Amino acid sequence: MKIMKLSLALAVLIIAPFVASSSMNFTPTRASSSKSTNPNNLPPEALLSVSHYMKTCPDAEAIIHRRMRAWINKDPTLAPAIIRLHFHDCAVRGCDASVLLNHKGSERAALSSKTLRGFREINDIKSVLEKKCPKTVSCADILTAAARDATIFAGGPFWEVPFGRKDGRVSLAKEAELVPQGRENTTGLIKFFESRGLNMLDLVVLSGAHTIGRSACLAFQHRLGKTPDRSLNVTLLNVVRKKCKTAYSLVDLDATTPKKFDTMYYTNLMNKKGLLSTDQQLYSDKRTSSFVSALGTQPHLFESQFAVSMINLGNVQVKTRPRDKGEIRVNCNFVNA
Repeated sequence: MKIMKLSLALAVLIIAPFVASSSMNFTPTRASSSKSTNPNNLPPEALLSVSHYMKTCPDAEAIIHRRMRAWINKDPTLAPAIIRLHFHDCAVRGCDASVLLNHKGSERAALSSKTLRGFREINDIKSVLEKKCPKTVSCADILTAAARDATIFAGGPFWEVPFGRKDGRVSLAKEAELVPQGRENTTGLIKFFESRGLNMLDLVVLSGAHTIGRSACLAFQHRLGKTPDRSLNVTLLNVVRKKCKTAYSLVDLDATTPKKFDTMYYTNLMNKKGLLSTDQQLYSDKRTSSFVSALGTQPHLFESQFAVSMINLGNVQVKTRPRDKGEIRVNCNFVNA
């Protein structure tokens, strides 16, 4: 009965965002509406639109989709890598492609970014788009759409991506170190998400991306010591210990169905099989455990809300106005001269 009531509550949260995302002009679901029609009075994400490139580069989305399909066909592990790269970008200074900047002291140079992948693939897509539509499609928009397409190719849901983000010009390694690394407590995660306009439901749903992908042992080694974490299934503990030969050895985040985009991630949490302590605590914490239970037992609910939460993530602190000092980079690795 408790799960049924929660499902109804979640359904209400789901309906409104999908009505908004299906229109040609995207209207964010959490932004406060302004009585004025002056664009300067609207939140920056309200200026994004699924039709943004319709006249200036109508093939942009198709090009991103085709190139992502080609790359993921070669290497399926790129799907979760691109989704993770998108999260790391949006988590620092918003979704402005700052994580792609490649210079001394940039986010990309941070220790926490050492295991990030997907830079080559985004650069490839950018080079194709520059030939087709010079100085038109931002790296931030490319990465956001690529994360959606990566989700689709991994077996996840489709959603419409609103475009119009500008690329940022600032990227600092010290800020990248603030991105959750797998050891934080739930309170810290909730505060981190809320400071970026995301709520507890977004936290639990976006964590569900760990239904695919792998983690370096460095992120959870603290759970494997002589006095192991009791919230970790003993069988999984023994398996993981054998796999973690080095700090950067890779282990599947979903030990049960690592190649399927499904709800097994949540089922694993209910059976003490969450690899990261940040994941496992989502079920042990009373504030988030009911979300885990509901999503774990209802695949359609997870897929629907995953699409909504990814839209919310893609809207975090976007740069859409001249005063935001954003630009359309010609090369995703460097700011324009």
